[in-house]
Amino acid sequence: MKHNKKIIAPVIVTLIMVIYYAVYFGFLVSLLEGIWKYVLGIFPLVFSVVTVAVCIERINEIKDGEEDDLSKY
Repeated sequence: MKHNKKIIAPVIVTLIMVIYYAVYFGFLVSLLEGIWKYVLGIFPLVFSVVTVAVCIERINEIKDGEEDDLSKY
């Protein structure tokens, strides 16, 4: 439970990014016609999935005690 404060920032950043991508996708759907809105809409969806996956990985690192992962490099 001592890591809860360190988990807040990645979760907030992930939420902001996913909301941004959702708004961007909504903008594309309203602006474009035909197949293009789905073709270009795939990118925000993929970016959202990758962002959530990275957040989950970061949370697992924090729980394992690797708060400062830059020290490995």
